[in-house]
Amino acid sequence: QVQLVESGGGLVQPGGSLRLSCAASGFTFSSYRMRWYRQAPGKERELVAGISSAGGNTNYADSVKGRFTISRDNTKNTVYLQMNSLKPEDTAVYYCNLWRAVYGDYWGQGTQVTVSS
Repeated sequence: QVQLVESGGGLVQPGGSLRLSCAASGFTFSSYRMRWYRQAPGKERELVAGISSAGGNTNYADSVKGRFTISRDNTKNTVYLQMNSLKPEDTAVYYCNLWRAVYGDYWGQGTQVTVSS
């Protein structure tokens, strides 16, 4: 079965950096676009970044452009989110996402990112 396991979250000061990882299994990872979403308290879940199956095409939310970078290693079945210049408003639970036709969305358990001094 599909499994997505996020890691790398934590507490960081404003201006700091974190790298999130999402280890995937149970499907042909290299065939699918992958995405990162986040959900802050009291807010709806929002798309942060996406990356094509081979990694050549990426997209970002306007709020993170120039600060976050999504990447993937298809030999390790892992997708990453490098987050630099973090702001308090980046505080949220970050989720790895796979969408497959017919089956729909799959989500990891999420990893908490807190940006605070």
